Amino acid sequence: MSPLLQRVLTAAVLLGLFLSAILFLSKGFGIALLALLALGGAWEWSAFLRLATRPLWRWGYVALVGVLMALSGGLVAERGMVVLVAGCALLWWLAAFVLVVRFPVPIRRGVAALCGVLVLLPAWVCLLALLLTSSHGRGLLLLAFAIVWAADIGAYFVGRRCGRVKLAPRVSPGKTWEGVMGGLACATAVAATGAVLLGHRPGPAALLGLTVAAISIVGDLTVSVFKRSAGVKDSGRLFPGHGGILDRIDSVTAAAPLFVLEAGWIGWLAP
Repeated sequence: MSPLLQRVLTAAVLLGLFLSAILFLSKGFGIALLALLALGGAWEWSAFLRLATRPLWRWGYVALVGVLMALSGGLVAERGMVVLVAGCALLWWLAAFVLVVRFPVPIRRGVAALCGVLVLLPAWVCLLALLLTSSHGRGLLLLAFAIVWAADIGAYFVGRRCGRVKLAPRVSPGKTWEGVMGGLACATAVAATGAVLLGHRPGPAALLGLTVAAISIVGDLTVSVFKRSAGVKDSGRLFPGHGGILDRIDSVTAAAPLFVLEAGWIGWLAP
């Protein structure tokens, strides 16, 4: 089986399972699924801390992230707290962008551990807030993921066919500016279409899709920085052709906070 076919088949299976879980099962199951993704991401991130010979330390890191998730879960009841978390997350992603631009730079173990929390915890709060909002919560959660998926798919295929100018060769040599443009175009179209399906205007949605897709690239590149710093090619091998959980949610972790903020600004979220 070719790598491309393997990648497509795996993506189709994962998409079917994810859509079924979010659309047809209880919100409680959706919460459990989001928690599982975050904790799986924490386990894979612990590999960036160079703890391969210390499994107890790795489990301890996952437990720490789990405790922080449990403590922060109550924040979603207050719209203002979710906005605060999302706003602080954007400051982190600005710092992450600087880290990507300046790479290679030495990253100490403690700094890497803190950065993992900053990547995973705000995304957990924001995705949970989307799911639990009383106005099209499931649809908005799926739209957030769909924008990121569209950006990833568009960038992959346009980059393979037309890619010439490297985006960040020291961080991710396969990414190109042509791929970025293709990904942004696909994400914008998906955001506008999804908004119409949810009963919203496509114009503001298109801008949301463009900006959310743009920051999702920063999330992808940031995780690549920590992979390269730790000498790791893929964060895991759970999904054939796709790597691990972090390889699938790295872009989402950056996109979720901005999606929540912009969705609130244009009136998509229930007060």
